[in-house]
Amino acid sequence: MTAPNPQNTGTHDAAGDYLRSVKAQQVGPGDRFLTRQGEPSTPVAQIRTTRDDFGTPALVVATLSDGREVRIAYGSTIRVRTHRPAPALDVSTDLSPVEEGSPEATVVEVAQLHPDNQHVLAVASKLSRGINLRSGAQLEDIDTLARHLFIDLDDSDGALRLTTLLTQLPYDGAMGRWKSIESSLALAANIHFHRGEEAEGRAAGARLAEPDQDEEDPIRAQRAAEIRQRQMNEPNLYDREVLRAEANGDPIGERGWRESRLATLMYLRARGGSETFTQEELDRRVRREVAALRALAETVASED
Repeated sequence: MTAPNPQNTGTHDAAGDYLRSVKAQQVGPGDRFLTRQGEPSTPVAQIRTTRDDFGTPALVVATLSDGREVRIAYGSTIRVRTHRPAPALDVSTDLSPVEEGSPEATVVEVAQLHPDNQHVLAVASKLSRGINLRSGAQLEDIDTLARHLFIDLDDSDGALRLTTLLTQLPYDGAMGRWKSIESSLALAANIHFHRGEEAEGRAAGARLAEPDQDEEDPIRAQRAAEIRQRQMNEPNLYDREVLRAEANGDPIGERGWRESRLATLMYLRARGGSETFTQEELDRRVRREVAALRALAETVASED
């Protein structure tokens, strides 16, 4: 389990190069194109851009070290292996145009408040190209970004705005999608409780019970309720894992486990507590965990 990477650097291969999708005009000498089978070409030796009859860039022509030429449509995206880290994203150029009032607009507006945060811009850049609220992966991106805003940037307003994209979605039996909706509901409820907005917090928390109410068979429903109550009374708070990461001086690993702990605590608080954890105790633990995570974020940032 790891913390979100604040840099838009792509993934690394065994040789330490970056594997990344780039615009054709961003290809540079030394880059290697990746085939559909994932095999790299010989390195790019030279790049030139050709224009159409109206003077608009049309093609990027890459000459490889073996003399072959590769022609790529200007503006298209291509996968490369490169030794160059990604250039810093720019809030004015790397976020796509969006329709006013759309989910994409909400993401872009929140991201514009953090123009120097590369992690925020990387996620927002991807989401600004189009959000499908039926996509579990995109819901997860939105929820993860909301938690990053809340934990790392202490931006409760921005986090709450993003959660509204998910908390209005219904439970439809798709647990993959519901996982992100549930997470955003718990986050929203805790933000509201922290602000003293009890009615709003309870409303968000109440929706967490929707999967429990979906079972029509009364015997199965009772059994599921008993299992759920036991899980809430004896939650896994990852104490052993957190202590091990602390002892090993592993702040990234510790952050991952503490994030899991915080998610559990927030869920319990949003549900109104359990038979073993009062709401007041959960409020205290949530505040303590958020403080610990923010301190770890500063530690990790200082080591980058």
